Amino acid sequence: MTKFVYAFAEGNKDMRDLLGGKGANLAEMTNMNMPVPPGFTVTTDVCRQYLGNGSLPDELADQVSANLAEVEKAMGRKFGATQSPLLVSVRSGAPFSMPGMMETVLNVGLNDETVKGLAAMAGSDRFAWDSYRRLLQMFGKTVLDIDGDLFANPLHELQAAKGYKGDLDMTAEDLRGLADQFKQVILEQTGKPFPQDPREQLNMAIEAVFRSWNTERAQVYRRREHISETLGTAVNVQTMVFGNMGENSGTGVAFTRDPSTGRSGVYGDYLPDAQGEDVVSGIRNTLTLDDLAGINKPAYTELVDIMHRLEEHYRDLCDIEYTVENGKLWMLQTRVGKRTPAAAFRVATQLADEGLITEDEAVTRVTGEQLTSLLFPQFDQASHPEPITVATPASPGAASGEIVFSDAEAVRRAGEGAKVILVRRETNAEDLPGMVAAVGVLTARGGKTSHAAVVARGMGRTAVVGADELIVDEAAQTLKVCGGKEFHAGDIISIDGTSGEVFAGAVDVVDSPAMVYVESGLEAGLAAARSDDDKALVRSLDRILTRADKAARMKVRANADNPEDAQRAREFGATGVGLCRTEHMFLGERRPLVEHVILARTPEEQAEALSKLGPLQKSDFEGIFKAMDGLPVVVRLIDPPLHEFLPDLTQLTVEIAVKEAKGEEVTEHERAVFEAAKSRHEENPMLGLRGVRLSIEIPGFVDMQVRAVAEAAVARIQAGGDPHPEIMIPLIGSGREMEIVKTHAERVIADVEKESGIKLEIPVGNMIELPRAALVADEIAEQSQFFSFGTNDLTQTTWGFSRDDVEGEFIPTYIADGVFDTSPFESIDEHGVGQLVETAVARGRKANPDLLCGICGEHGGDPRSIHFFNRVGLDYVSCSPFRVPIARLEAGRATLMESLEASETK
Repeated sequence: MTKFVYAFAEGNKDMRDLLGGKGANLAEMTNMNMPVPPGFTVTTDVCRQYLGNGSLPDELADQVSANLAEVEKAMGRKFGATQSPLLVSVRSGAPFSMPGMMETVLNVGLNDETVKGLAAMAGSDRFAWDSYRRLLQMFGKTVLDIDGDLFANPLHELQAAKGYKGDLDMTAEDLRGLADQFKQVILEQTGKPFPQDPREQLNMAIEAVFRSWNTERAQVYRRREHISETLGTAVNVQTMVFGNMGENSGTGVAFTRDPSTGRSGVYGDYLPDAQGEDVVSGIRNTLTLDDLAGINKPAYTELVDIMHRLEEHYRDLCDIEYTVENGKLWMLQTRVGKRTPAAAFRVATQLADEGLITEDEAVTRVTGEQLTSLLFPQFDQASHPEPITVATPASPGAASGEIVFSDAEAVRRAGEGAKVILVRRETNAEDLPGMVAAVGVLTARGGKTSHAAVVARGMGRTAVVGADELIVDEAAQTLKVCGGKEFHAGDIISIDGTSGEVFAGAVDVVDSPAMVYVESGLEAGLAAARSDDDKALVRSLDRILTRADKAARMKVRANADNPEDAQRAREFGATGVGLCRTEHMFLGERRPLVEHVILARTPEEQAEALSKLGPLQKSDFEGIFKAMDGLPVVVRLIDPPLHEFLPDLTQLTVEIAVKEAKGEEVTEHERAVFEAAKSRHEENPMLGLRGVRLSIEIPGFVDMQVRAVAEAAVARIQAGGDPHPEIMIPLIGSGREMEIVKTHAERVIADVEKESGIKLEIPVGNMIELPRAALVADEIAEQSQFFSFGTNDLTQTTWGFSRDDVEGEFIPTYIADGVFDTSPFESIDEHGVGQLVETAVARGRKANPDLLCGICGEHGGDPRSIHFFNRVGLDYVSCSPFRVPIARLEAGRATLMESLEASETK
């Protein structure tokens, strides 16, 4: 019989795929003899079976019963008993933390009879009826899919009618009345009464968790985080302990280090007389852990000791949920905590300094995506903007955008291209799509452990929470400052997730200290720091990037088409230029010169036109070679079709027809341009006369461009420089194409050597951007000195996609339907395009063992793609200058992670 249910004591933290993150960690804490309420986990296998055929395994009911009996035995109470009843919570638990999953259902097992037994056991009618109304509210919303407002509104109306400040003011009679109202809501909305059978409640809650795997918000989160759709979720059933039993009880969330800054210490919130999501929902202002020390010193001391043990055990920052029941501490959850990008770098180096991890492991604990966030600008404090309020900084960054008050509006406006700030009293799981769409989140309630704070940190969104001076009226679409200005939907505000400040309008920005560091070095970065935390971050960043550079097997080059980009890339740490697109040098005022080449009627006219382009290109190359002195520069010969340098054919046709209709003169030049545009017109130009085909069709382009490269190299050598140009031929599909253009290029280089008396070492290689090129790479490699994968075109030609046409059309649909987990133009399609890359590398190096292989498509700056390229043996990646630091970090991480994984399997 397949084992579908595991008692907590039967698992461990390494069983995450089977028991989910929560279940695996509950098992680990249980085995560490920590005070964990007894319980059991229903495995992810059950979820996958349920999602596959719509039913639960036949054996599941008996296995749940057997494990429930063991919990009853351990607690000395019976599930469903009218005296001293055992109650349980039901929680989702995917292998990865997923904010979009089903919310916890607490107090399962309560009904009209057991509520009386709970009251007698606790000696409090109010506590018992508070627990029952919570079950009805949670069960109705999460298990029965009833609109949560149908429960929240009566609660708020009662409090308003009686002048209550919050939930603690409600009496037992109030709560009994709410329970009756909630049962009526359930009956009206479902046509069935609330189930009084505790086991039926439990079964329905377990099944609801599995259904929640495919909710819209769960799918949104998985797509964003690239989490597989097939993992499924586990279900954790755990004995209830009660934080809402009075002033000597409470619930809280804690972190072993500050998740916002990475500062060492113990951080967290505590909310007396509260249960479940109260502490993160922001319904009341929380207390600090220092306050808990004053309220209950023994529980505080035990909690801090457990936190230290967990951090040493997991060797990382830990996020902890706990409950105090009548003075006794209970641990409900732990996990490796989500943190801001700044905290990630600081914590990694702190853990290395403390000996919990190695310096190499520290590099693997941060990501290129986190570094990207750190490079974004910050608000310019020198402009002295006046904040409208200052609240809790929950997730760093600087964000400006228009106010939106709902999840749906955030998604809509962001889809229209607007930058939006999602403003809410407090957020919940249903706001996840809006938080994904927004550039920042502002809430009037909550602290650093609130839902908004935790989710924003995990997604790298700027967030300010607990702005209690703000009055958010979501119905009226207004945001008021106490005694001050009123804002409406669409108004622009700015939020600073580092300082907690909120500003009216847009605020000027400046480079972040992290950006200053990667551009100008450690001392400049430290000088730009606004605080000690910033300085600590810059030092951590320097340590990790330095180690990543040293460890990386792959080098990082940049795509640069002019001296300015080349210089910037070098400042960012690039080890050369992997792609210089020469056609970009033909734009602007130079475009007519290319037009003259196309319009030339004789070889002599064509040569004359090309001779005017040559010196301009030579000057450009000299500047790039100077900026990259001593480093390689790959120059790609002209790639796009010639029609791109001519006016639009349709526009020309209309203009000439209008002139002829009006009897106006059509000049000889206008007719020549029109005829050229007609003769060069192609139905599918990206698969027409371009790349190597153009070089073979008009060899004068090869002569002009290669001579410009060679003469620029000579000029730099004569000036005392050390240029390292490389010639790259695009769109090669056969060895013979490569041979023709390479021979031509080498002849030009030899001519320049002879004219100058200077020996030049200029390798000639090619791009691999056609499937055929990858399949005959051995044939091409016999003629080529290096391969550079143009993965943009390779993706287009492999999938049969036109990138410009599909990215805004059906790719979003393909992602939503699970065809892609992300766009293949954003991250390499490993199973398709990636296999062509791997094949080409293997076949190319078999024919030419000295073959250098790199990649110059957009994927060269994508963290996931970089790890793939490292695995298949590329020598370098090339990306835009801004992404060079990210690629440097990921190249180092890729090497170190492969090394660590190899050592763990030995």
